[in-house]
Amino acid sequence: MTELVTSRIQASATKLGLPHLSGTLHELAKRADADAMSYLDFLDLVLQEELAVRDDRRFRAGLRLSKLPHHKTLEDYDFSFQPELDPRKIRDLATLAFVQAHANVALLGPPGVGKTHVAVALAVAACRAGFTVYFTTLDDMVRHLKAADAIGRLARKLQTYLRPNVLVIDEVGYQPLERAEANLVFQVISKRYEKGSTLLTSNKSFGEWGQVFGDEVLATAILDRLLHHCDVVAINGPSYRLKNRLAALENVA
Repeated sequence: MTELVTSRIQASATKLGLPHLSGTLHELAKRADADAMSYLDFLDLVLQEELAVRDDRRFRAGLRLSKLPHHKTLEDYDFSFQPELDPRKIRDLATLAFVQAHANVALLGPPGVGKTHVAVALAVAACRAGFTVYFTTLDDMVRHLKAADAIGRLARKLQTYLRPNVLVIDEVGYQPLERAEANLVFQVISKRYEKGSTLLTSNKSFGEWGQVFGDEVLATAILDRLLHHCDVVAINGPSYRLKNRLAALENVA
């Protein structure tokens, strides 16, 4: 490939918004020569390389915007520590069919069993697949909605929680809500109903949600919309955090 042709291709790639091609043209051309690629195979190589770079860039940008607390995957999850949890069920959720169907997922269980880890792993998978994701705790979501409501910007702030394909609401049930706060949660769940997926974690059974939301009627209305299309996964094993704490104490002893 002559220097003149190389320069012309690089300039064209830059104008077309293909920076990866512009920077790796020589390397790709050498690979094509070494493998005796046809013109079509070389074109396929160039396009696949550019798509891979763009997908990775989009994925990383999506992770930044998601506000996820970490980026752990299912490969990092120790299923052997939770023998009652069926790995096939979680891996089936990781196919993201529930996201495509605008369905929900509820992960229930006591503190420390890995509910947030699984929720984040599913969210990371969704982000990698090109879906938009946003993570919040229930307490933070309610606090931000109340603040927006106080200055007349509730409708605008609601969009933060309505816009993403997947909304992760962590720690449902850790703090009881007042009725006005529960109504804000109802607005989010109701407006997302059959329009986007909600993935939540809770340390409370659904029968206890009346106490969590301070109103049995509101709790029932929230559950009615949430559970209509929902996979419920119970994780009732031992606590990872307690396991790690006990191991640390044994090492000290």
